[in-house]
Amino acid sequence: MGNNKGHVVSVNGNMVNVEFTGAITKNEVGYIILGNTRLKSEVIRINSNIASLQVYEMTGGVAVGDEVEFTGELLSAELGPGLLTQIYDGLQNPLPQLAEECGFFLQRGVYLTAIPDKNWDFTPVCKVGDTVVAGDTLGTVPEGVFTHKIMVPFDLLGEWKVVSIVKSGNYNVRSTIATIENENGVKKDLSMVFEWPVKKAIKCYEERLRPDETMVTKIRLIDTFLPVAKGGTYCIPGPFGAGKTVLQHLTSKNADVDIVIIAACGERAGEVVEVLKEFPELIDPKTGRSLMERTIIICNTSSMPVAAREASVYTAVTLAEYYRNMGLDVLLLADSTSRWAQAMREMSGRLEEIPGEEAFPAYLESKIAEFYERAGKVRLKDGTTASVTIGGTVSPAGGNFEEPVTQATLKVVGAFHGLSRERSDARKYPAIDPLESWSKYEGVLPADKVSKAYSILLRGNEVNQMMKVVGEEGTSLEDYIIYQKGELLDSVYLQQNSFDPVDAAVVVERQVETFDVLYDILMSNFALDDKKDVRLFFNRVRQAFLDWNGTAQDDKAYSSRKDELITLYKEKVRG
Repeated sequence: MGNNKGHVVSVNGNMVNVEFTGAITKNEVGYIILGNTRLKSEVIRINSNIASLQVYEMTGGVAVGDEVEFTGELLSAELGPGLLTQIYDGLQNPLPQLAEECGFFLQRGVYLTAIPDKNWDFTPVCKVGDTVVAGDTLGTVPEGVFTHKIMVPFDLLGEWKVVSIVKSGNYNVRSTIATIENENGVKKDLSMVFEWPVKKAIKCYEERLRPDETMVTKIRLIDTFLPVAKGGTYCIPGPFGAGKTVLQHLTSKNADVDIVIIAACGERAGEVVEVLKEFPELIDPKTGRSLMERTIIICNTSSMPVAAREASVYTAVTLAEYYRNMGLDVLLLADSTSRWAQAMREMSGRLEEIPGEEAFPAYLESKIAEFYERAGKVRLKDGTTASVTIGGTVSPAGGNFEEPVTQATLKVVGAFHGLSRERSDARKYPAIDPLESWSKYEGVLPADKVSKAYSILLRGNEVNQMMKVVGEEGTSLEDYIIYQKGELLDSVYLQQNSFDPVDAAVVVERQVETFDVLYDILMSNFALDDKKDVRLFFNRVRQAFLDWNGTAQDDKAYSSRKDELITLYKEKVRG
């Protein structure tokens, strides 16, 4: 505990102004003493000898003159084995244990140890006399299906020599496993656990690389037309109820990554309960075990003020960077960053800062950019590559993509998956609007073919808009066929049946096979006599395609249904 103290001079919601003595720093943790209760807070502004603190608890009962103790430590996350499978709040308190201790209603001022106090089978990989630097591996422990690297704390500067290290064996997570010494004779005892400030990016890697590898989601629309790269960033804006959370959940189940971290920073209890109930029961297709074994969930509780939304976002990205440093691919899903932005707006108002557009703080863009910039693909010191991919949902009021949070996010992300109320109401899954959305990354299929297919979709939409004015009768047969081709592409490829175990998640090899057949249809000229003939033909092709989509690849009917589809459309191809 630091020696600096202060006392409360004013209270404004969850912002408290404190007069202090000594020296403190921004983002330092302070505790407001309220009898036997200590309320955790963070310094967000210092003006002379007055510090503004945002309090991560309800401030009822806090009065002028109450004592405040500063710790001398920044707001940090605890890193080490045991993070996987955990459910935390924004301050990294394990919620199940918190519920056991406090009961149904969580109490203020109760803070628990983030990493479980248990033993791990430690295997050293370095020996006495070795020289190590920050981020180097001291040893390993098995954590589920992963090999968890026990690393030299990231904040140690310069070279250190290993003075002692334990032999292979079973040790408590907080026991000393190694002692290191620098050239000045300063010694440090290291355990399997250390802390890292959540608002400071972890940069213990050799080089930052261009995100050039597709993160497969098994959702055809995304992997083909709107791809996401490992180490890239993307956002999913959309009106309420359009399917943002559903899309994120299915992405977390099927994405080609090692670790999934869900930051439910919006206090939306229904979706969080669904995650907590579903994930332990879901079988991970990668491991055959519970999906929860490679997942960390961070969610706010309703008993915490909105300031905790910010803490949960930063805690989540810090844990993601930590696992990236082990050589793993991590997917971080933040739902919803709009709530975080609203928390910033509320705090900015209490700080009496000059407001920007729609009363959001003027620094909104830079804060959002700082968060997404912590994603990335990196090359580690051992030559392996690893990544943190960040996908954030945005909840613009009324589905208005012109509002500040959406626009600030679009400036920094590499892919935009805009959800449409019209497609959502039509029960199209995913409800991503393919004509409004975009991606800067490379997908799983050749770009030239995808571009030609997209042009069919675009032209089909133009014909559809024209038909709304002049009717079907005023449309030429050629344009009507283009319209039907666009509808076929939408219904059999862009849409999936999330209730069908086969069609809900489609592997890359099958996506390629399906697209090749569809592309041949889109590029073919058909000998069709009139619009009735066109409708009947495309309806038959659509149904044959859907039957094939719902057939498992190991099913005997798979090849025959594909052959039937090909025969059906080739009969009408103009010679």
